[in-house]
Amino acid sequence: MKRPFGRTKKIAKKKTNLSIFDVIDKPTLVNELKRNVDLWTTRQNPTGLCVACKGSRMLCGKTRCPVLVRINSFIRTFPLIKNVNIDGASPPSVFVGRIGYPYVYAGPLVPPIHEDTSHYDLPELWFGKPIDEIVNFRSMLVRGKQRIHVNRFHEAGKIIDRTRELALASSAIDVELSLKRPPRGCLVFSDGVQPFGPSAPIRDLRVGSSRWDHNIEKAYYDTDLKARPAVLELYEKGVLVTRIQRAFSVGALGVGQQRRLVPTRWSITAVDSTVSKGLMKQVRTFPLVGEYRLYESSYLSNQFEILMIPDAWSYEAIEAWYPGTVWNPSGRKVVMYGDSEGYEGRTTYASIGGCYYAARLAVCELLVKEQRQATIVVLREARPGYIMPVGVWQVRENVRNAMKNRPLKFNTLAEALQRIAAQFRIPLKQWESKSTLITRARLQRKLTQYT
Repeated sequence: MKRPFGRTKKIAKKKTNLSIFDVIDKPTLVNELKRNVDLWTTRQNPTGLCVACKGSRMLCGKTRCPVLVRINSFIRTFPLIKNVNIDGASPPSVFVGRIGYPYVYAGPLVPPIHEDTSHYDLPELWFGKPIDEIVNFRSMLVRGKQRIHVNRFHEAGKIIDRTRELALASSAIDVELSLKRPPRGCLVFSDGVQPFGPSAPIRDLRVGSSRWDHNIEKAYYDTDLKARPAVLELYEKGVLVTRIQRAFSVGALGVGQQRRLVPTRWSITAVDSTVSKGLMKQVRTFPLVGEYRLYESSYLSNQFEILMIPDAWSYEAIEAWYPGTVWNPSGRKVVMYGDSEGYEGRTTYASIGGCYYAARLAVCELLVKEQRQATIVVLREARPGYIMPVGVWQVRENVRNAMKNRPLKFNTLAEALQRIAAQFRIPLKQWESKSTLITRARLQRKLTQYT
C-alpha cells in the first residue's frame, strides 16, 4: 500500500552498496555501459587517443583517467536507477536546462535512497571531499524533466508546481518520481553546475510534506519585491548562496507575473554577481588594507593565490590550465586567460565565465567582514590532477577557504610576488604578462612615495 503524501514518513536507510553482480538484467547494464563509455571517450578525446591509452598510460596528460572514474561510479549506481519509478529523498535539488531557451527542460533531481541526502546539493559542505566521493553521490541524482516555456511555468500544471515546492524545502524531502522510460544518458559534468546522473521525461511527480526556510517563504509570497533586492535580503539574513540560487532558478523570486524560470547555470552566476555587487558597494566605503596580503588554498588540484594590494577597489581573476586538464585536454602548452574590472565595476559579462563572479563573491565577503578595501588579484593554476569539472562552486569554496586562513603579509609587492612564484609551477613572468592589475601596481607611482 502506498504511503499517502502530506504525512511524515520515517526515513529508513536503503542498501546502496550493490555490486555489478546484484543486477538481474546484466545485459542491460553491459549495453548501457558500452553506450556511455563510447560517449565519454569521444567527448574526452575526439582524436581516439583513449582507444590507444585504455586508461593505463595517461596519454591525455591527466594524473588519473576520468573515464575510469565515471565507469566505477556508473557500475555502482546503475542498479539503483534503472527503473521508471524512483522513490527516494531529494536533497532537495532541481535542475533547469538552457538548451532551446526559452523552451527548457525543468524538473527535480531524485536519488533512489531514503536517508539524509541534504548534503548532496549543498556545495558549501563539500570542500575537502575527494572527487570520487562527489561523483558517486551526485551520479545517483536522477533528473526528471518536463519541457516548458520559462514565462509560462504558472500554467504548466502540477509537476512544475511540485518541482518548485520541492526546490524551496529546507531539508531532504520524500519524492516519488514516475518516468516515461528508464533514465538514460551519461553522467553530466560541467564547470558551471554540479554533476548529476541520467535523465528521463516525467510521467508523474509526488512530493511529501516539507518545511520551507521562513526567509525564503517570506520572499516567495512578497510578489511586490523585485528579484535583486530579494536576493540581497536573503543573503544578509544568512540564507546559503546555494539555496538562494535554487529559489531564483525556479521563479520563486521577483515581482508577480514577471517571475520566470532561470536555467540553473545562469542562476548560479546571477546570484554570485548580484551578491558580490552588493558587497562591493560596501567595500568601496572602507579604508585600505595596510599591507600586501596573500591568501592561499589548494583543492582538487587547483592552486589558488589571492593577492591583496593596498589600493582602491579593483578586481582581476586569471586562470591557467595545464595540458590534460578539463578545458585544455589536448593542448601542448599552458593556456592562460583572465578578466579584470576597475573601481566602478564592469558592465559586460566576464569571458572566463561564472568562476569570475564566484571568486569575487568570496573575496568581498572577507573585505566586508574586516571593513577594509583593496585591489584584488585571484590567480588559479588548474593542474593535471583536475581530471573533470565539478562546478563553479569549487572556485567559490576554494577562495572562501583561502580567506579563512591567516594571510601572509608583506611590506612590498616584490616580496608577495616572490611567494607566489614559489607556490606556482608556471613562471611568474607569465602571470605578470597576463595581469593588468599587477602591472599597474608595479609601474604606478603615488604621491605618498615623494612625501
